[in-house]
Amino acid sequence: MARSFNEVRVVGLGKVGELVALLLSDSGFSVTAYDARTRSDLPFACKELDVRDGAALRAALTGADAVVSCLPYNLNLGVAEAAHHIGVHYFDLTEDVPTTNRVLELASDNPQAVYAPQCGLAPGLIGIVGSWLAKQFDQIRSIELKVGALPRHPAGLLGYAFNWSSEGVVNEYLNDCEVLRSGHRQMVPAMTEHERVVIGGIELEASLTSGGLGTMCETYEGRVQRLDYKTMRYPGHFELMRFLFDELGMRDRRELAGEILVQAKPPVDDDVVYLHAAVEGHTDASGEHAYRKQYVRAYQPLVINGRPWRAISWTTAASAAAVVELVADGRLPQRGFIKQEDISFVDLLSTKNGALFGDLGKV
Repeated sequence: MARSFNEVRVVGLGKVGELVALLLSDSGFSVTAYDARTRSDLPFACKELDVRDGAALRAALTGADAVVSCLPYNLNLGVAEAAHHIGVHYFDLTEDVPTTNRVLELASDNPQAVYAPQCGLAPGLIGIVGSWLAKQFDQIRSIELKVGALPRHPAGLLGYAFNWSSEGVVNEYLNDCEVLRSGHRQMVPAMTEHERVVIGGIELEASLTSGGLGTMCETYEGRVQRLDYKTMRYPGHFELMRFLFDELGMRDRRELAGEILVQAKPPVDDDVVYLHAAVEGHTDASGEHAYRKQYVRAYQPLVINGRPWRAISWTTAASAAAVVELVADGRLPQRGFIKQEDISFVDLLSTKNGALFGDLGKV
């Protein structure tokens, strides 16, 4: 089947962007990547770009069919605005709610292109899995979604390593969280509603964090009594985070907090990504018998094209690349805003990059 587009720009060659570009290139797309510095060691075209230069950004997207923004959350909007101006399909990995709200506005203003933000792990894959489970019920009582990106061999009291953006993690810990309670949307404080989780014999803790649900609360309001997203950590982590932000006064000094944390807990290569989705409800129309279905995975680092990639990098990149594949192959709408929960998990698993999630991570 012929693809609806082929020329893809990837903006940002950080921990995930480089792999997104590589996976798309290996999947047959013509990829040109842009970063703050030129790279000559990659198997696709790479050019230097200052993403804060709007004119240069629009010029970089001219002639493209689609762009995938793999930048820090605070830089995505510039790419989205440029994509809207040029009229190319837009994808990103953001968990930032204001960014997504603005992308929604752009999609309404120009519905001739695809706007698919939040194509990463959470929001992204976890919502796709959760909605797939939910479709197996006639009546849904609750949808519980959890993700944890952790060192496999934790050290110290925090039991953590900043393999992801420290700024993003701090925001997730401090921004209020949108949830469904009694079927209605509410905002509740982050790092609350603590619970114990065990995956493959590994004990974890989980607390509410912001951004992981994407647009799901709007989608499921009135249909589901309870919906939330929690981040999983090793036991004791969130108590120490509350001490840092509240008792040491770092809640209003987010940038400094991020610097301190990433210096104290730098990235590690040997990581693991835990994914836990659970739906409760009734699988019979009578509603007499409640049932719970779960999808649980523990993804390890993976060698791709002879190079090892962290679990957080390949799970995020593969999910994003799979969504691009689905749009290009005509299995998702060719225009307008695409919610992650509207993407078929079965279809995603049938793509070259989505197939990784079907084969790996079983516990």
